[in-house]
Amino acid sequence: MLFIATSNQLGTIHPALLDRMEIIPLAGYSEEEKLHIARRYLVPRQIEEHGLDQAKVRVEDDAIRRIVTEYTREAGVRHLERQIGAVARKIAARAAAVPSGEEQSPIVRAADLPDYLGPPRFHQETGFRLSRPGVATGVAWTESGGDVLFVEASLLPSGHHNLILTGQLGSVMQESARAAVSHIRASAAELGIAPEILESHDLHVHVPAGAIPKDGPSAGVTMATAIVSALRKQLVRQDVAMTGEITLSGLVLPVGGIREKALAARRHGIRTFVLPAQNEADLAELPAEVREGMKFVPVATLEEALKVALPPPHSAA
Repeated sequence: MLFIATSNQLGTIHPALLDRMEIIPLAGYSEEEKLHIARRYLVPRQIEEHGLDQAKVRVEDDAIRRIVTEYTREAGVRHLERQIGAVARKIAARAAAVPSGEEQSPIVRAADLPDYLGPPRFHQETGFRLSRPGVATGVAWTESGGDVLFVEASLLPSGHHNLILTGQLGSVMQESARAAVSHIRASAAELGIAPEILESHDLHVHVPAGAIPKDGPSAGVTMATAIVSALRKQLVRQDVAMTGEITLSGLVLPVGGIREKALAARRHGIRTFVLPAQNEADLAELPAEVREGMKFVPVATLEEALKVALPPPHSAA
């Protein structure tokens, strides 16, 4: 007898049981993969389950894409099917209200979705978040796929070079922030930063969504970039996201979950993805449309990452 089970989190499984299981990790889907799954399986199934005629009800591809980007934000397609089901229920309810004998052939277009699902629930917030210096976009791996996170850094006047960390950061993430600050202080001249600024100011690093615990080393480069941005008073490029562990000497070390992180970045409209040079081989796992639609920049040091995220004004294009 063979037992098959699924789980979003391995941490909740008892170690003794986990040791006796064969783990098969499944990565998240790209937007194109979700479109094909919805068109071939989810839409026909929901139309049938709600008693509608497959030949008369049509959901356009642009409508499916809009549901994927503006009404769901997930690695899989579970919530996508729920939203398609909500559209099918609304069509069925409207059909029931029509006098018998009247033919109906509803076509669901992207512009019609607010009538079916209400206003969009997710918006591209990268531009809004990065509208001031001291904010950088990172990507994180979670049990349910990748997600984008924003790291904020701010200089506090009349301080004594204290470092304040908020946002429910775990011990590893706090150590990454301290390593980033130490490297920036040691390399201030090379980074174009006046050393006395750090001596006379406190530095506050915050990762929003403070109710959610966060940990891991992969936000090191993002935190360092946010700090340098605050010190230089220079905006981080809005189309750049990054991942990578940072060392005390400014080296960028490899991290896990590159596929999930790249998919999350693409969902948020990111077009340039900075990753550790030692993770370059992981790009082979990405779907072709993701590799073609994004620019991937492998870096070995923080200085290389800063050249991408914080370029001089004349080279920002």
